[in-house]
Amino acid sequence: MITKLSHQFRIKISTCFCCVILITQIFLLSWSSFVHSPTHLEVFHLPSGLSHLELNRFDLYRVNPPLIRVIASLPVWLSPHFSNYSSYSTDQLNRTEVFVGLDTMYANGNRFVWFVMLGRLVCIPFILVGGFVCFIWAKQLYGNGAGIIAMLLWSFCPYVLAQGSLITPDAHAAALGVAVAFLFWKWLSKPTYFLALCVGIVLGIAELSKFTLLVFYPLGFILWLIFKLFTPEIVFDRHLPTYRKAGFYALVSLKFKYVLYRLSLQKISILREASMIFLIFVLSIFVINLGYDFEGTFKPLGDYRFQTTLLTGYDSIKDIPSEGGNRFSKTCLANIPVPLPSNFVSGIDMQRKDVESGILSYLNGKWQMGGWRYFYLEALLIKLPVGTLALICLCIIVTIIDIRYRKCWRDDVFLLLPVFTILFVFSAQKGIGLHSRYLIPMLPFLFIWTSKVALSFNYGQKILRNFIVIFLLWSIGSTFYYFPHEIIYCNEIFGGAKNTYKYLAKSDSSWGQDLLFLKKWLDKHSEAAGMRIAHCGPFDPRLVGLEFTTPPISVNGKERVKELPFELLGPQPGWYAIDVCFLLGDDPLSAADGKGGWMLPSGTLGYDLSYFQKFKPVAFAGYSIYIYHITQEDANRVRKEIGLPELKENKKEK
Repeated sequence: MITKLSHQFRIKISTCFCCVILITQIFLLSWSSFVHSPTHLEVFHLPSGLSHLELNRFDLYRVNPPLIRVIASLPVWLSPHFSNYSSYSTDQLNRTEVFVGLDTMYANGNRFVWFVMLGRLVCIPFILVGGFVCFIWAKQLYGNGAGIIAMLLWSFCPYVLAQGSLITPDAHAAALGVAVAFLFWKWLSKPTYFLALCVGIVLGIAELSKFTLLVFYPLGFILWLIFKLFTPEIVFDRHLPTYRKAGFYALVSLKFKYVLYRLSLQKISILREASMIFLIFVLSIFVINLGYDFEGTFKPLGDYRFQTTLLTGYDSIKDIPSEGGNRFSKTCLANIPVPLPSNFVSGIDMQRKDVESGILSYLNGKWQMGGWRYFYLEALLIKLPVGTLALICLCIIVTIIDIRYRKCWRDDVFLLLPVFTILFVFSAQKGIGLHSRYLIPMLPFLFIWTSKVALSFNYGQKILRNFIVIFLLWSIGSTFYYFPHEIIYCNEIFGGAKNTYKYLAKSDSSWGQDLLFLKKWLDKHSEAAGMRIAHCGPFDPRLVGLEFTTPPISVNGKERVKELPFELLGPQPGWYAIDVCFLLGDDPLSAADGKGGWMLPSGTLGYDLSYFQKFKPVAFAGYSIYIYHITQEDANRVRKEIGLPELKENKKEK
């Protein structure tokens, strides 16, 4: 009786703790949604979502499925707003979401900031689903303590708090992905048509959030085979001593006979489950088509215009003509109808084109065309809290040395296979090395598996228990220390958030998120009126009330620079706000010019302000904008260092 009451009490405590974590996460995500200015891709995601609702077309931003941006744009669609589709194009090979996004941003003025915040808020429930599934799944696998640990790791992960408070779909897709996997795991334990129905519907919804989750189709089939061929039970127990004496080959023979026995015994069951898997597949495809309103469904394969070597048949992407190509157009496959929306298919092809073409990538202070094989692994080491990394390492160690942590090896495979698959898929794509947020869909699986360390509480391992508590508190404390600046989060090993830009760029450090912090700082410091601002990204700072001009550019021997008067180059006295992405120079995105355009004064891809490294910032707006006050004496000192004439003494400081 006492044991039963104790068990019920633990369940109530864990449930209450789960609710507290969810409420805290709602508060943190909401806060982050309101304090950050629109980031790079949100300027395009929101207007694209509006176009889906207003035009019932899905051409814009087809490189991502539409679910998250449609949900985000719902409150905007239901409120008074302005849409501008003058730059809209339905051409399969064009990406006009950039122009439509900018036109819509300017059409709505400063209200656009409020619209983005509303869009962020309505997407928060997806993140809560992810936390709840982490809790339930880990609890069923390893107990109440594991459920709480998994939920804490998810809810206070910098990646989740950063991307979960934005309109971009990475964290939301991760939540839907782990929900699909959990339902499929339940189905494997008890295959029923009802569970198969649930898996098919949720899988289709998940596929409408991110193309990354397409890996779930082959993974699901592989995991089903593993669960059918390998079971935890051992038959023929009475023969085991004899086989052990006989040696290794006898044991292999036993296992082989056991597999054959299971297959023969469950032939009807396997056919039944195979029919359920087919149902899951068909139902998910139906939901995908429903999400696209069946736009272009069953379009003949030969009618598509592709842009990748894989689908055009060309040896190099440079050889593909501007109008695209199709390796199937003159084959017997040309007339086969594709049972998917046309923009879903062309979106996958367009995303693949970015990989084959290569994009300017950044790591450890270096820009180059194409990425690095180790980019994503290093980014995880930089962006995950030290406490979380320590818990992962601890879980690896105890799994290796203690057999009690390896009892449910099939569940370990189920959790770790998506982790390694997603990591491998992106690491193998050397054309891109810029956004580590692509790995977020693998994190809930990693967190649930890591929560296995909670078994130490059942095994009475006090020292291990103490380490778990310390690492968990370290992880949460580190996240809270930098909140709400999780976009630029960097753990203590690599120097914290002020050093993130030295290792990673764009969505991992500076993504245009801190303009509201800069506006707040300027409101309190009237002496900095007339500040020159270098802001990276498509969002116009004037929409948050920042009127500005751009700082003078650096020299670095560029041809167009040599044509400019030296008074317009290099350090000048005054107040400056510099986005950290410009401190290293040659950033692929140029600075907003304060007039609705972008600066390309040096004739290169980037806006080089690297000379600001020679000055010490006097303040910070968030962690991605450094504020400088340069005196004439300081300006002349640095000008002399970089080979520019000194400014005259009568030049007034601005």
